[in-house]
Amino acid sequence: MTSAFSQPGADGEMLRVTGLHAFYGESHVLHGIDFNVNRGEVVTLLGRNGAGRTSTLRAVLGLTGQRSGSIMVNGCETITLPTHQIAHLGIGYCPEERGIFASLSAEENLLLPPVVAGDGMTMEEIYGMFPNLRERRNSPGSRLSGGEQQMLAIARILRTGARLLLLDEISEGLAPVIVQMLGATIRKLKARGYTIVMVEQNFRFAAPLADRHYVIEHGRIVESVTSNELSSRMGRLHELLGV
Repeated sequence: MTSAFSQPGADGEMLRVTGLHAFYGESHVLHGIDFNVNRGEVVTLLGRNGAGRTSTLRAVLGLTGQRSGSIMVNGCETITLPTHQIAHLGIGYCPEERGIFASLSAEENLLLPPVVAGDGMTMEEIYGMFPNLRERRNSPGSRLSGGEQQMLAIARILRTGARLLLLDEISEGLAPVIVQMLGATIRKLKARGYTIVMVEQNFRFAAPLADRHYVIEHGRIVESVTSNELSSRMGRLHELLGV
């Protein structure tokens, strides 16, 4: 299967979601989501718990039930594709639950996912970005701290060659020093040309990292704020997010 990353999307867009509806069984969770992400951007999906942020990431990958609307990945329509084909277009998903295999070592966890594109990070590059993982490479997943597990979950998708990263609540429950380290990692990945969509509850973590913020309420985008507009729109964001 030819990677979508060999065919440029319109106007530099990596992802465009239009009129996206999604369901879990009979529960209608997304009600016409519209947003776009350009190549090399960091974009956040903000909102209160249950607003539909995680469901949006999952719907992009076909992990919800029925979907309708349009999801363009670098110019390729994916709304009818199964999840494994969508992943092979170069999308890496880091779920909130991290999905670390407790009985496997850190390095075995890293080597587990298949390579989906030819330009994934080498193990040396990954260990250079996450020195803790080099030190703990032989430790079982169950022995890693929460911060180390989060680093491992991110590192695991970098090896696959994915260039569009969907990151769900990567700062949740972690010590401030680890959150700061993850922020530095996001900046490094952006500098390397990765496109990143982050679901975040921690607005103070997300605010300085993102080019744009989308606020989701009741399965719809209700606000879009660029990094340049943050200071003038904080009142509205306080109202929507309670930050």
